Amino acid sequence: MELSEGSEMIAAWIRRADDIVWGPGMLCLLLGTGGFLMLRLRFLPLRNLKYALLCAVGREPERESGRRRERDAPGKRGEGPERGRGRRRPDVQRKRREGSGGVSSFSALTTELAATIGTGNIVGVATAMVLGGPGALLWMLLSSLIGLATKLVESTLSVKYRQKNARGEWVGGPMYTMANAFRSRRLGRAFGCLFACFAVMASFGMGNMTQSNSIADALFVTFGVHRAKTGLAVSIATILVVLGGIGMIARVTQVLVPLMGALYLAGTLGVILTHLPQLPMGLWQIVTMAFAPQAAVGGVCGQIAVTGMEALRYGVSRGVFSNEAGLGAAGISAASADTSDYIRQGYISMTGVFLDTIVICSATGLAIASSGVLGSLDGNGGLLTGTALTIAVFGTTFGRGGAAFLSVCITLFAFATIVGWAYQGEKAFEFLVSGNGRCCLYYRFAYGLAAFVGAVCSLEVVWDFSDVCNALMAVPNLLCVIVLSRGICREIRERDDL
Repeated sequence: MELSEGSEMIAAWIRRADDIVWGPGMLCLLLGTGGFLMLRLRFLPLRNLKYALLCAVGREPERESGRRRERDAPGKRGEGPERGRGRRRPDVQRKRREGSGGVSSFSALTTELAATIGTGNIVGVATAMVLGGPGALLWMLLSSLIGLATKLVESTLSVKYRQKNARGEWVGGPMYTMANAFRSRRLGRAFGCLFACFAVMASFGMGNMTQSNSIADALFVTFGVHRAKTGLAVSIATILVVLGGIGMIARVTQVLVPLMGALYLAGTLGVILTHLPQLPMGLWQIVTMAFAPQAAVGGVCGQIAVTGMEALRYGVSRGVFSNEAGLGAAGISAASADTSDYIRQGYISMTGVFLDTIVICSATGLAIASSGVLGSLDGNGGLLTGTALTIAVFGTTFGRGGAAFLSVCITLFAFATIVGWAYQGEKAFEFLVSGNGRCCLYYRFAYGLAAFVGAVCSLEVVWDFSDVCNALMAVPNLLCVIVLSRGICREIRERDDL
């Protein structure tokens, strides 16, 4: 009894912390930073989106390559620390060579996408549209457009200020950016450690326990598999993959990410086409309830009643959970790429926001809004949410097979995220322990065991904990981006060959 009361008290504390950190201040910091960077970049993230997508799939126009190689030759503009600082750091990359110490740009992107395209695209959208109403989807999309600028800058900085570890691998991320780019080495190291601590926490929360919880929930609802058995299986599979390092992770994500994306989009398109007559009303509710939320009984919203702040808060927070723009974690994966062109890699990393939120989350949201299931009640009289809601949505089109289809999608999405975040969390941990390989090995085993814990925890506690970790990680990263934005935005703007 005492254990139960203690668990409820911890859950209440986490929920309270979640409400505090995701208040107006955090929303203003995220949206304000993204808007500030978009203006400073003169809307280049939107104007060069086509170029970024072509680079991501290896279709960069041939005419640009020669001019880019000349620009990035040693000694030219864009090499080394920001101009005007007059400081040289011997441990920061100076002369980068293709094909050493990392993976391909595409593998770096798929590792990043594996970490971002997960249950946030399915369960996250569902919970956002229940807690914040259909209008939360619009705020999710609007914040992602602004997030393009944030992701571009933070990833570009991470690749620019990366360095090689003792094993000859490229390592980077906001923690290395802070340590290598700040004028005060001590201050930069302190901020880097702060970010790395929060990133490690987020890897266990958002990157791991939330995902394993969704897998366990989906398999239990659909097939009746005990959550502990699912947790054990996911834990063992995670350990086997992450022990192989970035090479194994890259190989797994290169297969999983395209497969799961195509499979899921085909399913959501089927749901939308089935309910095409209801789609206009669903779109209307998404727009109107974003700016003028109100109780809506029946129709596409069922029993949902929310406030404008709830629509904004859950739309932005779940959007950040999904695409990670502003968190800085994507820069860790981007820094592993074999490339001498950090601005090009920043653009490639930026496409993750577009593919993750504007494409996949939109498909999920439109399927939910048009299905007529949003706002329905479960057997206990509560609102359908999370996995149960999305299973009900797919069931309207595919019947009992819809639950099995969605369970497979959730399992693929969530496991890919667990694997992708294993690399990002380990690199943050590696920064804290100064590259101690034995400690990193312990992290891998602990990370794998955390999947079991997440599978048996309650949905609310896991999601609230993940939200708190996201907010804590975003603060030092966004402050770093703002401080360094002047020089890096100038470099991006001066790239006239895009």
